Amino acid sequence: MAEKLCPGPVCGSNQSAGGYREAVCVHTNKVYDSCKSKECLRDLRVYLCREGQELLNSGSVVAVKPRSAELLCVKIDVERVQFNRGFYTVDIRFFYKVEIEISCPVGRPRIIDGLAVFDKRVILFGSDGGARIFSSRFVDDGMDIQMCQRSNMPIAVVEVVDPILLDARIVPPETNCNCCCCCLREVPTALGRCFGDDDLVLDDDNYKLFVTLGQFSIIRLERDIQLLMPAFDICMPRRDCSNSGTGESQDPCEVFSHFEFPVDEFFPPQAVKGENCGCPPTLPGNSGGCGCCK
Repeated sequence: MAEKLCPGPVCGSNQSAGGYREAVCVHTNKVYDSCKSKECLRDLRVYLCREGQELLNSGSVVAVKPRSAELLCVKIDVERVQFNRGFYTVDIRFFYKVEIEISCPVGRPRIIDGLAVFDKRVILFGSDGGARIFSSRFVDDGMDIQMCQRSNMPIAVVEVVDPILLDARIVPPETNCNCCCCCLREVPTALGRCFGDDDLVLDDDNYKLFVTLGQFSIIRLERDIQLLMPAFDICMPRRDCSNSGTGESQDPCEVFSHFEFPVDEFFPPQAVKGENCGCPPTLPGNSGGCGCCK
């Protein structure tokens, strides 16, 4: 393929041997730069709903227990770095929904939830392009049915898994804390709907709830590019989903006959496949596993 510089059929011995059949031009996204992150987000302020905030302000809470955290959305902004051509700052704001269990001297534990935010900035290389890109994709309420991209900026992509809620604590209003400075002055309407009809309290003169989260993320910058790639053959689906020709659906009992018996539902496994089952390593012929996980 070294001498092949344009799309078209590939001639030679490789084709007869089941190798490359054609060199095709593919329009795709190329990753110019990326980074991974494993962070412990210590002392993030949780903005509680009004009912939960009133419960904290009562001063009757004796213990707080972290339950779960969910990533609601991510806001991303890309800007050029001055005097460093080809590099861009990626400003990211993560929005989390946090659930906490609180205990009072009387009554059962209560579950309260709130919104936490975290801001992050990275600098990545995204190259530099001066061409303007136009597309015929439809844009609702646009100037034209064509999609007009005014600037040739790279696209930032953030991949995140739901965070791990590690710790939670309550701080009185008069206490100074070394907390995260990611303040929230306004709640987007779409995020506010995630907490029902109750409003989130953003005031600072209240008891405050802080949590510590563990987060894994991957951030990358991409650009549209055309690549010349080898193709083996057309991609034809192998599974046939057509009916028999009579217009009738397949016999449900015949479909059920292909189901495997759910043994694990009746006899739950003692460990996940691939993990140590906990068998004593002192048994003869046992090196730390008993074979029950295979």
